[in-house]
Amino acid sequence: MLMVMSTPTPTSHAASGGDSAVLAGRRIHFVGIGGCGMSGLARIARQLGAACTGSDSSDGDTVRRLTTDGIDVALNQTAASVPQACDMLVASAAIRMDHPEVAEARRRGVEVVKYAQMLGRLMDQHTGIAIAGTHGKSTTTSMTSHVLIQAGLDPSFIVGATCAQIGGGCRAGRSNLLVAEACEFDRSFHNYHPRHAAILNVEEDHLDVYASLDEIVESFAVFARQIHSDGSLLINHEMPHRLAITAGLRCEVETIGFAPQADWQVELVHTGDAPPTVCLKHHGQTMCGWTNLMPGEHMAYNAAAAAVLCHRAGAAWRDIAAALGQFRGLDRRMQLLGQRQFPGGAVTVIDDYGHHPTEIDTTLRALRRHYHPGRLICVFQPHQHSRTRFLMEQFAASFSVADVIVVPHIYFVRDSEKERHSVSAADLVDRLRQRGQHAMHLYPFEAIVEQLELIARPGDLLVTMGAGDVWKVAQQFLSQGK
Repeated sequence: MLMVMSTPTPTSHAASGGDSAVLAGRRIHFVGIGGCGMSGLARIARQLGAACTGSDSSDGDTVRRLTTDGIDVALNQTAASVPQACDMLVASAAIRMDHPEVAEARRRGVEVVKYAQMLGRLMDQHTGIAIAGTHGKSTTTSMTSHVLIQAGLDPSFIVGATCAQIGGGCRAGRSNLLVAEACEFDRSFHNYHPRHAAILNVEEDHLDVYASLDEIVESFAVFARQIHSDGSLLINHEMPHRLAITAGLRCEVETIGFAPQADWQVELVHTGDAPPTVCLKHHGQTMCGWTNLMPGEHMAYNAAAAAVLCHRAGAAWRDIAAALGQFRGLDRRMQLLGQRQFPGGAVTVIDDYGHHPTEIDTTLRALRRHYHPGRLICVFQPHQHSRTRFLMEQFAASFSVADVIVVPHIYFVRDSEKERHSVSAADLVDRLRQRGQHAMHLYPFEAIVEQLELIARPGDLLVTMGAGDVWKVAQQFLSQGK
């Protein structure tokens, strides 16, 4: 279903071509170029006139596409990989400052910048649309990019996930629009000065970087203060930290949420057994409506935020509604991988990136409502020991709608060895059992697949969840049935 309110289209910021003088003629080397974000930076920088090279630790589809498109990529990542003609080296967030290429660039006096700093510079040369929040950034950024493409506004974008419908995770468009996630980790988003921004939600996370929720809120406030004074901020109406973040802002501020008091109200209209229509209202007046292909109120909210951002960028409501009604989703966000046939029926297999308690609870509830499974089995891989320790009780409460929870080892990334030994997956399983949940700790992944073979039965919904490599369990389980 598609509903459109005919209203004037706002002035578009999508004028062709940005001020490329800052990068034109520069020779830039990207270390870790195989990632979605870094490859996107390289493509956009080249479009602005820079000569780009890169390196990565392994080959892959992204590296091969870059090479095919004329960007040389080295796979050995040594000091010799840095070209003799090099004005700037850009390091991905995963690259340490003692990396041999970084050390070589510094020895030569070559400027070294991080990924977020480079993205900030590119955003300064574009009409930037930045999407921040503890949850939903990749989905909303993908939705926004998809709508702008379908509306003919030809944006550039960088998404921290793969969305086949928009050509992957990055694109160098020919307009002056640049859509990107604004991540709060390590205060990366303090490098951005967007024209338009959204703050979808703010919760406790990355407590290895922030000392408290108050510090997180202040970090989002700093980001908000960097929005252009003639730009706009769209912010979650219902969250308790909204006023602390928006106090004193010079840009236009509007709220979005399910409450009627929000400037932009998201309303779900139910008709019989059909999926609900998402209705978007502005101060009580219906602007447009569509039916989301991705289930859940959180996905309706993400889509509505994308709709407002796209309208501010120049898209017409009719184009927005049509594009959102066709958005099929992105990898690892409630992604339907397939079904495994058993005697008497099938087990449906879903993979999801959720790694924060709120994401887990919201996603599992949406999946249960959508699929109505006989049982919901969740294989959850905790991501980071520090996050697991800091949010242990919230994690334990987030699986209340799951019937069986299987927990492999915690995915180790960024934490110290001391942190690694301070908490284990077994601790989470103990908390879950104390709450009366059917939970178990199993490792390696092969053992989990063997257990699933024993316990799975027709009508089950199997969900693999986490920001690590737990998706391998889903793939192995499905492959066993072939």
